[in-house]
Amino acid sequence: MPRTLDGQITMEKTPSYFVTKEAPSRVCTMNCQTKLIVVVRDPVTRAVSDYTQTLSKNPGLPSFQSLALKNYTTGLIDTTWSAVRIGLYAKHLENWLLHFPLSHFLFVSGERLVSDPAGEMGRVQDFLGLKRVVSDKHFYFNQTKGFPCLKKPEGSSRPRCLGKSKGRPHPQIPSEVLQRLRDFYRPFNHRFYQMSGQDFGWE
Repeated sequence: MPRTLDGQITMEKTPSYFVTKEAPSRVCTMNCQTKLIVVVRDPVTRAVSDYTQTLSKNPGLPSFQSLALKNYTTGLIDTTWSAVRIGLYAKHLENWLLHFPLSHFLFVSGERLVSDPAGEMGRVQDFLGLKRVVSDKHFYFNQTKGFPCLKKPEGSSRPRCLGKSKGRPHPQIPSEVLQRLRDFYRPFNHRFYQMSGQDFGWE
């Protein structure tokens, strides 16, 4: 990480940090005062989105249900598949709380980041001790992508939107498979709500 001067904040993002067993101790070795922002979304939607992204790069991928379920008849979930394992937020957070207090974390709702981007960004700015600069006036909703985008910054020729890999339509997944996943994640979600002090309202 680059050196940070007084009055500066250095940020870095890597989605895999939250789910990598060795990451918390390594980050703490660097600086145990680090503030940590974790963006989470409904783990069932997250798993389907993960699969959709992988499918776009590898069209020969087996079906979602054959990867998510060890056995279709019993409905046993395969937690070795990374798309499923990543959504076990409570398990990952337990590992981080061995090294960092809960007060060092901000959990951002992926759903609210879409429905109220300025509100969630307000929480981020407060958490980092920054003046609230980013507000509603900085966003517009892109109908094609189904996501909010940043309006054109001064000196830029175009607005900033999420890349091509975001906002693509998801494949049809059998409803009973999605329900089985919801049932599987429910206790983990409730544990995560208790640990984080936030109810994300995932069904």
